[in-house]
Amino acid sequence: MKRKALLVLLCLFSISYAFSQEINVTGKVTDSATGETLIGVSVSVKNAPGGTQTNVDGNYAIKAPSNATLVFSYIGYTNLEIPVNGKAIINASLTTSNKSLSEVVVIGYGTQKKIDVTGSISSVKGDEIEKLVTTNPIDALQGKVPGLTVINSGIPGASPTVRIRGVSSTNNADPLYVVDGILQDNIDYLNPGDIESIDLLRDASSTAIYGLRGANGVIAVTTKKAALGKTTINFQSTVGVQHVTDRIDLVDAAGFKKLYTAQLANLNAAPFDYTNYTANTNWQDVLLRDAAINTNSLTISNNNDKSSTVLNIGYNDQDGVVRNDNYKKFIARINEEIKINKNIKVGGQLMGFHFRTEPTVASINNALWAAPIVPIKDPNGLYYTMPSFQRAQVGNLAYNLDRNSNTDVNRGFRFNGNLFAEIKFLKDFTLRSTVYTDLGFNNTRDYFPLPYTVVNLGEGTVPTTTFFDNTIKTSINQNSFESRKYQQDHTLSFDKEFNQKHRLNAMIGFTSVFLSNTSLFGSRRDTTLNVPNDPNLWYLNVINQNNPSSNSGGGFEESNVGVFARTSYAYANKYLLNATIRRDASSKFAPKNRWGTFGSIGLGWVASEENFFKDHVKDIDFLKLRAAWGRLGNSKGVDQNRYQQTLAGGDNAVFGDNVYTAVGNAYFPDPNLRFEVVQGEDLGLELKALNYKLNFEATFYNKTTDGILTSFTLLATQSENDYFTNLGNLTNKGVELSAGWNDSFAKDFNYSVSANFGYNKNVVNSIGNTSNFQIIGNGGVNLTESGQSVGYFYGYRQIGIYQTAAEVANSAAFSDSAPGDIKFQDVNGDGIISPLDRTYLGTPFPPYSYGLNLSLSYKGLDFIAQGQGVAGNMIYTQRRNANFAILNYESNRLNAWTAPGTSNVEPILNNARANNYLFSTYFLEPGDYFRIRNLQLGYTFGQDMLGKIGVKKLRVYVSGQNIKTWSQTTGYTAEAQIGSILGGGADNGAYPVPAIYTFGLNLTF
Repeated sequence: MKRKALLVLLCLFSISYAFSQEINVTGKVTDSATGETLIGVSVSVKNAPGGTQTNVDGNYAIKAPSNATLVFSYIGYTNLEIPVNGKAIINASLTTSNKSLSEVVVIGYGTQKKIDVTGSISSVKGDEIEKLVTTNPIDALQGKVPGLTVINSGIPGASPTVRIRGVSSTNNADPLYVVDGILQDNIDYLNPGDIESIDLLRDASSTAIYGLRGANGVIAVTTKKAALGKTTINFQSTVGVQHVTDRIDLVDAAGFKKLYTAQLANLNAAPFDYTNYTANTNWQDVLLRDAAINTNSLTISNNNDKSSTVLNIGYNDQDGVVRNDNYKKFIARINEEIKINKNIKVGGQLMGFHFRTEPTVASINNALWAAPIVPIKDPNGLYYTMPSFQRAQVGNLAYNLDRNSNTDVNRGFRFNGNLFAEIKFLKDFTLRSTVYTDLGFNNTRDYFPLPYTVVNLGEGTVPTTTFFDNTIKTSINQNSFESRKYQQDHTLSFDKEFNQKHRLNAMIGFTSVFLSNTSLFGSRRDTTLNVPNDPNLWYLNVINQNNPSSNSGGGFEESNVGVFARTSYAYANKYLLNATIRRDASSKFAPKNRWGTFGSIGLGWVASEENFFKDHVKDIDFLKLRAAWGRLGNSKGVDQNRYQQTLAGGDNAVFGDNVYTAVGNAYFPDPNLRFEVVQGEDLGLELKALNYKLNFEATFYNKTTDGILTSFTLLATQSENDYFTNLGNLTNKGVELSAGWNDSFAKDFNYSVSANFGYNKNVVNSIGNTSNFQIIGNGGVNLTESGQSVGYFYGYRQIGIYQTAAEVANSAAFSDSAPGDIKFQDVNGDGIISPLDRTYLGTPFPPYSYGLNLSLSYKGLDFIAQGQGVAGNMIYTQRRNANFAILNYESNRLNAWTAPGTSNVEPILNNARANNYLFSTYFLEPGDYFRIRNLQLGYTFGQDMLGKIGVKKLRVYVSGQNIKTWSQTTGYTAEAQIGSILGGGADNGAYPVPAIYTFGLNLTF
């Protein structure tokens, strides 16, 4: 019996030993969604010390007891446990717990995992862009990224104004666009439905690798690629209507008569005879309309083991809310990649773009200034002219719109593409060479037809007359523009993991860009015969060459070249290092100032990967601290060869029977002209907590521009652009915050809410050689000087209205101030009002910007709400400051001062009182606004419902964009910050940004 018991114990011990002995386990770890191998995944034996990591091919090897359990862990992925059960090969597939950590972002001439980034880079996915109806993809970024200001325009096809971290130059502050590697100044030609992602590189360390081009930030666009192992057809389409929700509050005919009568009385002028002026015309109704918009995108993609193909075709058609406006664009792109073998890949891309525009010739201010007492047409269909008090300055808006309808032929073509070859060798090295080209051809022909017969309404003893101006003849303008860009990039990269903990990526590269363009313009007027209204005849040679004409032309060539290197190092997924260096040159500058050396360094610490953090902090899933420094240059906005002298025609002189043209310097050259130097520092924190439901990111930055490029007047007799040089430096300091929460109420009810906030303080530290040096913008309304922000508003501060002559006598005033005039603050305290009392009145650039996003989904139903706004800036209502004629009144003038105590804000109705038209806070409005950017309700039909007809997915939705804006501005849009850097923030008839109501579908086969 004892022997039997001993035998059983020996058998059990043998079995236990067999299952507990160590064996060699190998395998590969991949992403469950994409199938891509994962590098640096931690592989360990459960409840045992030590472990290993996957290599660059995703493979691992570990010794483990045959009855143990392997634990696979990776930042951004859910931990996975797999029993060994005596198996020698165990492959693992990990599922992302937080997708953003495993995402790849564009970092310049390459990509990097988001977790390894040490700079300030934000990503916006293509599916977020396609949910907004727009013809320009940049419009869709508004309110989505902290530190990014997008100022949209309602003009069909117009590019928005984009600022990243404020205005870092007085000359050009536009960012660099990089589309699949090619450097661009705009992305108007892209189809919003063809974008995979947009990465925004905001800090100097991230953009330093672009040398002289990236100082204002970089917007990197990646177009769609084919999904691995799939053939997909996707069609997106929207149809909608645009509507101007906020009109400018103008007086009607009765209000005009009341105010104009009072104004004439204040001028001691005779009353106007309104006998024939009985209309009540709303000229805004003549100008504005509800306009259609339609966007379409068709994408066909295929990807197999040997090749990948994407074909995209897009068509957008947008009418403007201002009559006659229209913009159409047609896009086609094909991308092909071929894998010759596992080490060699070649490919290319070709994109074609064609646009047609029909711009309006009407002035928006025409609708605001035209007197409402004038009817549009008489019973015979003839247009009425305006009254005598504004006939020479303001026209009949309907006349201008109808006469100039369909008189423009504006066409453009653009072709760009690339060819690349990529070779992997010695396992860890990759050589890639790419050549790009971008060619543009634009042609415009404008026709100026004969005038119509008009009717001049009688006034007093002057009778009504019918008039035709036979001095006006037909004329034609013809314009041709061509642009050419050739770029090449060559990079050699090394990517290797050492000892399962050290991950190194290094790259060296060479790049060059050559740009050129040419333009020709001609205009000719027919003095004998008139050109018919037929586009086939709108060419210069139709008119006799001896008739009056003018012509001009221009062009330039520019070369840029650079060499660069970058290294990225990560130790145990905890300690991060990124460093770049670039040597760059531009032909815009003199040879001695042509080259610059730039670079950056970034450090990161993933504290959540430390053992002490894992042991003691349970609710924080990910915590990274990062710091970065970068130095780069800015050559944007500089004319070619500006350091050299050129000649220009001067005044004419007559000697005998001959006329001679003088020749002089076109400007004063600065032989020491150089690029601006931008240097920036960043400190950041990234946090994800509560099982990745909460995410938070904070960044503090300080960016300084040295050697500001700008122009100013040396002599009063010269043009304002006569001297272009490096003047001083300015600083942008700020903070960027973003936070989000993702969770679910129940099994099928998911929601997310996020917000972002940016603050930027812009200060000119020094400019010019003296303390009182000033650069004037917009006729003196804006100033740039030391100690203030760029282009700040400079004028008088209104403190009331002079009510009586006694108050004028006992107050600081101008020598000709009178009751009813604006009362200004005596800033310098000298007892009088003079130009010395002008002061800082605010900035046109919003220091605060923010965005809010909410999404809900329940099974196939989804809802999106997005809001966006800015604060802290002022808007100049320049449209109200015109006094060249008697113009219509905005409704605020109904409260004009008439007697003591009647108003302390609105001055007297008297356009002869020049002091009231001096720039002051009276003409400024707070630019703060909050806008409902997008409300969208959609439903997705899955494959289980439509699979029988070959449909994988169908989403239909209705949406409203810009449907409500809360603002104190009185113009068509609160986004009136558009304008030059030195003279921005003026609303002088800003084009409306309309509300857009649409129905759309997204269909996938």
